[in-house]
Amino acid sequence: MSPDAAPGRPRPVLEGFTADFYEHCARQDLRFQRCSTCGAWRHPPRVLCAVCGSTRWSWEPSSGRGQVFSWTVVHQPMHPAFASLVPYAVVVVETTEGVRIVSNLLDAGPEVLRLGLPVEVAYERLDEELTLPMFRPTTG
Repeated sequence: MSPDAAPGRPRPVLEGFTADFYEHCARQDLRFQRCSTCGAWRHPPRVLCAVCGSTRWSWEPSSGRGQVFSWTVVHQPMHPAFASLVPYAVVVVETTEGVRIVSNLLDAGPEVLRLGLPVEVAYERLDEELTLPMFRPTTG
């Protein structure tokens, strides 16, 4: 189930590190910050490493693969723009790099969800400004 670009849909604020993250997504390139001092990956993006406190970091590519760590199935939309999509799954994906990211499950209904379900990134372009990283079950 893919979110649509309904008018009035809530959107992330595209500035600072958040804008940088979504610029990579627009190029279908999933990247996360990685500390240049201790090597820890992090998301959401921020100035300081939570592990060592360093301000040195770079945007590093992700494999785009991971597994479902947790999920919820939404039956009651919290915003009118999502009413036509219920029920839909909101998943927490743990990437192979160890980063956890909240997203949606595409190309499968909530009934396929299970802990450890292998997934891969897929991109949903909502408009010229915003492309969201979503995940679909890995085939094969």
